[in-house]
Amino acid sequence: MQIASRLRGLRDSLDLSVDDVAAQCGVEAATLSEYESGSRDIPVSFLHRLASAYGVELTALLFGEEPRMSTYYVTRDGRGVKAERSKAYSYQDLASGFSHRVVAPFIVTVEPNNGQGDIHLNTHDGQEFNYVLEGEMEIKVGQKLTTLRKGDSIMFDARLPHGMRTVGDSPVKFLAIIS
Repeated sequence: MQIASRLRGLRDSLDLSVDDVAAQCGVEAATLSEYESGSRDIPVSFLHRLASAYGVELTALLFGEEPRMSTYYVTRDGRGVKAERSKAYSYQDLASGFSHRVVAPFIVTVEPNNGQGDIHLNTHDGQEFNYVLEGEMEIKVGQKLTTLRKGDSIMFDARLPHGMRTVGDSPVKFLAIIS
């Protein structure tokens, strides 16, 4: 709900309509309205696109704080700023205090769904790298479905439709680096 509130606040402060922002970010106006109301899960890919389009830091949208460091930023073990997109997804930002970043590194934890349900696909500019730290996941990039286990990684063009789901009854934890 906090992220939804920040989305509304940004749009209001820029004096833009729902239609204006939706068109700029490549989503339907109804979808943006659902994001802003908190009734629909907000994909990080959308937040990344919005941040790029309007010149704001992704960290500010996710966590409500502007990054201040420009030479380096240290994140101690387990101390990255956390956000839950939903009950199933949580993100830990590993560089939340670094301003004007060209990549966004996250530890993503996804609760098990036992391989049930569709894989929700997203797209965004840039590239994405995922490295599995724990558990097992299926990831779809374009038309290709691949299973990744602990120690496996994948790098892909994030403009291709992509998404993932857990395999088995354990959570999956992976490092995601988005450019």
